[in-house]
Amino acid sequence: QVQLVESGGGLVQPGGSLRLSCATSGIAFTFYDMGWYRQAPGKQREVVATITRDSNVNYSDSVKGIFTISRDNAKSTVYLQMNSLKPEDTAVYFCNARFGRGEHWGQGTQVTVSS
Repeated sequence: QVQLVESGGGLVQPGGSLRLSCATSGIAFTFYDMGWYRQAPGKQREVVATITRDSNVNYSDSVKGIFTISRDNAKSTVYLQMNSLKPEDTAVYFCNARFGRGEHWGQGTQVTVSS
């Protein structure tokens, strides 16, 4: 059974930091490209950052230089370090695992940036 379990979300003040984790099981993690997506209320889900199985990374323009995606193949886990958070970063953050035409999603973790 495939499971992607996000954690690390919460309420943070503007300018603060959070580190999201996505622990996976039931997949051959080292073969998967991983990504973080987010969906704000009333908006479409959008890509935040991706990391390939070869650890090549890409970021959306809005988070480039601020957020950092990384993976630990030994732990089958992908991370998203989020710094200098802004209210517009408020969203549900989802973990994605992709291999070929197959993909899996986590249930999401809420990130709220507010004073």
